[in-house]
Amino acid sequence: MQGNLSEIDICSILQLIELGQRTGQLWVEAHSSYQSHKLSEEDISQHRPSWESKPQSWFVFFLNGQIVYCQAGESSLSRIDDYLRHYRIDKRLNNIQLATLESTNSPEYAYLWALLEHNIITPKVARNIIHGLVHETLFDLLSLHQGSFIFDLGTALVPQLTSLEITILVTKITKQVQEWKQLYPHIQSPEQLPVLADIARLNDSLPASTVNKLQHWADGKTSLRQLARYLNRDILTVAKAIYPYVQQGWLQLVYSATSSHNVKIETWEQVDKRKKRIVCIEDAIAICETIESILKPQGYEAISITKPLEALSLVFQLKPDLILCDIAMPELDGYEICAMLRHSRAFRLVPIIMLTGKEGFIDRVRARMIGATDYLTKPFVDTELLMLVEKYINIDSVVGI
Repeated sequence: MQGNLSEIDICSILQLIELGQRTGQLWVEAHSSYQSHKLSEEDISQHRPSWESKPQSWFVFFLNGQIVYCQAGESSLSRIDDYLRHYRIDKRLNNIQLATLESTNSPEYAYLWALLEHNIITPKVARNIIHGLVHETLFDLLSLHQGSFIFDLGTALVPQLTSLEITILVTKITKQVQEWKQLYPHIQSPEQLPVLADIARLNDSLPASTVNKLQHWADGKTSLRQLARYLNRDILTVAKAIYPYVQQGWLQLVYSATSSHNVKIETWEQVDKRKKRIVCIEDAIAICETIESILKPQGYEAISITKPLEALSLVFQLKPDLILCDIAMPELDGYEICAMLRHSRAFRLVPIIMLTGKEGFIDRVRARMIGATDYLTKPFVDTELLMLVEKYINIDSVVGI
C-alpha cells in the first residue's frame, strides 16, 4: 500500500492497518515544502511557518494491527536521552555498545533494549518512553496533510515490550491536534524555543517559584518538544501551561539559530531604544528593495520578508513598529496575514498598511474590516510612502530631533 496524503489521510491509513491486523512498517515523508507543525505552502489551514527545506520522515512499526514503536526518519538517540533526563538516569552505553546499534532495523528501538539489558532502565521506564515517542510521532503525523507514504508488510520488531491500540490513540491525539491549533499564532511549532522576554513583569505578576521554573526552562536552548520529554508530559499540556505567559508577552517563542532564518531575540524594552522598525511583507523582491531604499535614508530600520508563509513567525520576533503588507500574494494573502496578526494582543495596535495594485472600493473596505490601518496603492512615489509612514510613526524619535 502506498500513495499520497492528498488521496488518503493518516487517520484512514492507520484504521486500515488496524482493521486488517497488519504487521509491518509504515513510512511517511512530508513534502519538502511542508514540515510537521509548520505551515505548508499547500496547506495554509494549519498556520505554521516553513523553515527547513529538508524533507522530514517517520517510521511506524506494527504488530497485528497495533503499534509497537515509532521512530523519526533520521534515527537519533537524543530523543530517548531526553526521556532519560526525566527519570534522572545518567548512565549511558559506551561507544562500543552504541556502535553495534547502527546495523539494526531501528537503532532507537535497539538502544532501548540495550539499556534494558544492561539494567540501566526498568521495563516500566522503557514502556513509558515508547508510549511518549509513539504519542509525539502520531501528533506530528495527524497534523500532516501533504506527503507520501508506503506500508510494507513484513516481520515485526523483536522483541516486543508493549503494543498500543490505534483507535484509542488516534481519537485522543486528534482532539489534541485540534486544541493545538487554537494556540496559534502565539504558539506555532513544538520546535520553538521559549525565552524570557520580560522578567520584570514576570516577577511582579507570578510567585517566585513559578518565575524560577520559567527561568530554568526558558533558556532559548530547549524546545517545547524537549521540555515535554523532560517533564514527561504531552506537548499540548506544556504548550497550554506557558500559553498565558506567551500571550502576555512575558515569554517569547523563537526558532533555533540553526534554522535558515536566524532572527535576533529582542525584548519589548529593547524595542524602545532602537530605530523605528518597519517590516515589509511582499513577495516581489523589486518592491521590497524600493521600499528599503526609500525608508533607510530617512533613519528607519526596514526589513523585508518575501515569503508570506514565514511572515507570521518572523514578525513576532522582529516586533516592528509598523507593517507594510501586500494583499495579492500566493499561498497566504495580505488579508489573512493582517487578520491573524490582529488576533494577537501584541499586534492589535501596530499600524498595518496594505499594499496593492488595485484601487477598488471593495478592496479598501475589506482591508478596513480585517483591521488594516491604512491602504497604499502601487505604484507609489517616495513622498506617498514616507507621508503615510510618518503619519503612524513618531518621526521625531527616529531622526533625533
